[in-house]
Amino acid sequence: MEQMYYHLILTDACNLCCSYCRAKDFEESDPFGRWIAFDEDVPPELSFDLRDLYRFLSQDSGAVLTFYGGEPLLRLDLVREVMDHAPIGRFMLQTNALLLDRLEPEYRNRFSTVLVSIDGPEVLTDAHRGKGVYRRVMENVHALLDGGYTGELIARMTITEKTDIEKAVLYLSENSDHSFSSIHWQIDADFWGDYSKRDFGRWAAGSYNPGIRRLVGHWVERMKEGTVPTWYPFLGVTADLLLGREGGLRCGCGYANYTVMTDGTIIPCPCMVGMRDWYLGNVATTRPQDLPEVSVEGPCTACDLIDFCGGRCLYSSILRPWPEVGRHMVCGTVRNLRDAVVSSLPEIRELIREGVVSLDDFAYERYNGCEIIP
Repeated sequence: MEQMYYHLILTDACNLCCSYCRAKDFEESDPFGRWIAFDEDVPPELSFDLRDLYRFLSQDSGAVLTFYGGEPLLRLDLVREVMDHAPIGRFMLQTNALLLDRLEPEYRNRFSTVLVSIDGPEVLTDAHRGKGVYRRVMENVHALLDGGYTGELIARMTITEKTDIEKAVLYLSENSDHSFSSIHWQIDADFWGDYSKRDFGRWAAGSYNPGIRRLVGHWVERMKEGTVPTWYPFLGVTADLLLGREGGLRCGCGYANYTVMTDGTIIPCPCMVGMRDWYLGNVATTRPQDLPEVSVEGPCTACDLIDFCGGRCLYSSILRPWPEVGRHMVCGTVRNLRDAVVSSLPEIRELIREGVVSLDDFAYERYNGCEIIP
């Protein structure tokens, strides 16, 4: 059995109301392209017997567990409990970092990966996430590192029409507060019924896509100094292109990455909480090796980009929150990413031949919470 990754949702509660997340619950939504049955009885807090989780995990010798929410650090008690008793060796955390200092170093330093939500410069981050959030995140990043943390620290950005992708990534990679060596970004697109309220197409064509092309140039220039920056949307696809390897759904959801809901139900993706038709089992009754695989279906399977992007997002391919015209715009950003990376391959291969960087420098941990395709 190959290594499996599991997101454990500790709570639905969050101590922020970000513009691209919880704030949208207060907005009127466009109709989604597909109606599905939602489970209205999912408990807001973890409510199943953790002994069932431990028994489930004990049957997977390579299990990696990621604490997730809501904001998982609102349940520090559960983080400590699970880390003390779960029969596995590796844990990860995806957090807004506001409470990170409240978790003792003996727990923080056991995480192999911490993904911290931050969107770029202070003004941009605070505009989306709330006044003072950027500063608090940076304080707690320093507390994490000063406390002896040596695992991977990933800046996890959400990108909107307010974002200049080139400036935001470069800022996080080389700012005086903390320079992140690992960066991932996800575009806020085709996740909510908000297409009619957006100016996505103009921004994608005029800002994001050109910014990605320039950013790939910066990425390659840094390789000439002997280091391959861990910028996940570039790194993940380039590694496969160099090896001639096709990728499935790159986040791993539905085959290498599963989520445990607050009642113990297992689903393919943390975005799919309550989607009854995609309930795959329960930690109390299901063995990891018996979990079924869930594949992306629909138009993605016939697209010429499928081997590159894998379908981008299982959740959005099922629900279709945006109309077809909007989905094509999102696919256009993926095509632009591919073209930009492919155009850089001759130069990258030359750097490998010259020994400036090696193929091993493009290795990364798959399914660690970075979706790869933004």
